[in-house]
Amino acid sequence: MRKNLYSSLFSIFFLILSLCLGSKQAHAQDGLVADISDHLIAITTGFTGADVLLFGAVEEDSAIVVTIRGAEQDIVVRRKSRVGGIWINSTGTTFTHVPSFYTLAATAPLENLAPDSLRERHQIGLDKLILPQQGAHTTEEAHTFREALIRLQQQRDRYSQASTQITFIGQRLFRVNLHFPANLPTGQYLIEVFQIKDGEVKNVQTTPLIVSQVGTSAEIQRFAYRHSILYGLIAVAVAIVAGLLGALIFRKV
Repeated sequence: MRKNLYSSLFSIFFLILSLCLGSKQAHAQDGLVADISDHLIAITTGFTGADVLLFGAVEEDSAIVVTIRGAEQDIVVRRKSRVGGIWINSTGTTFTHVPSFYTLAATAPLENLAPDSLRERHQIGLDKLILPQQGAHTTEEAHTFREALIRLQQQRDRYSQASTQITFIGQRLFRVNLHFPANLPTGQYLIEVFQIKDGEVKNVQTTPLIVSQVGTSAEIQRFAYRHSILYGLIAVAVAIVAGLLGALIFRKV
C-alpha cells in the first residue's frame, strides 16, 4: 500500500511539474512527455512480481500505445514426434534475437488506432512482432514454430496478447500500471511510448528499464557462473549431507 501511495504521489508531482513547465517542455519533447515511477526492478529471493507506473502528457488530443520489450535472447523450439510409442524431440528451430518479454498497453483496441502497415513498422502487437528463425523451413513450418514460441512464452507469462488499458486524466494527462510477473527475465528492457493521431505516429519516446537480481540470489548466481565446477561440487555435497541427515533422523524415529 505504501509503495502504491508513493507511486501515486510521484505521478501527481510529475504531472504538476509538466503543466508548470508549459509549452516550452512540450515543444522540447515534440508534444509528448512520459516517464515511469521506477527505472530499476530489483529481483530478490522473495520477489513475487512488480508494478511500475507509467505516466505522461500529450500536447494534443491523440491516442497512446506503450510497448515493453525485454532483453533479446535466442530460444530453441522443438517439435515432439512419436517413435516406437515414445515421444521424443525431433525437428526444431532456433529463434534469434527475440525479446525475452513483450507486452503492451493502449488507450483503445489496436485495430481502431493504427493500420497494419504502421503496426508492422513499429512491431506493435504479437502478430506484428519480428521473430527471426534459423534453419530451412517451409512457410507452413515457420508459421507453426512461430505460434509454438508465442504459446510457450504466454504460458510463462512473458508474452501478453491483450493490451492493458491506458487511462486519460482530462485531455492531456495519461497513466497506466504495468505489471511484471515473478519469473521476469533479467536485463535491460525498452519501453516505447507512441503518440498516434489519424492513423500515424506523431511522436515516439523511449525509456530504459533495468531488471536485475540483487542480494543473496544475485551473489549465488554470480558464483555459479564464475565457478561452475566448484558450485556443482558444493551442490552435490549439500545433497549428500542432506540425504544422510534425513536417513539418520528417520532411523531414530
